[in-house]
Amino acid sequence: MAKIEKVLLVDDEDDIRTIGQLSLSRVGGWKTVLASSGAEALEKAGLEGPDLILLDVMMPGMDGPTTFGRLRAQPATANTPIIFMTAKVQKQEVARYLELGAVGVIGKPFDPMTLPQEIRRLVP
Repeated sequence: MAKIEKVLLVDDEDDIRTIGQLSLSRVGGWKTVLASSGAEALEKAGLEGPDLILLDVMMPGMDGPTTFGRLRAQPATANTPIIFMTAKVQKQEVARYLELGAVGVIGKPFDPMTLPQEIRRLVP
């Protein structure tokens, strides 16, 4: 099982970041780093070296899949497990994100009480 100590949560919505941070830190027991955009995610991922990245799909400017590609191109995050978060969890969408190389997809809105459990299930 991969050891998760630090999670980078990337979402452009303030409330998702707030609820996500509470869930990841209080329920999951992980140090949580927040980013509100793809550009900020790239910067913080390089500085912080998270063990896992939770990445929103729909963001203004650089969307999740584009950010994913850029994270994979950075040596620091080339192999970091990434889970997409999206309100659109249709089979073909999920398949596309898994093809990109994501370890999983979590639907939004997520349940803050079970989010860490869901993450542990996706990151063996």
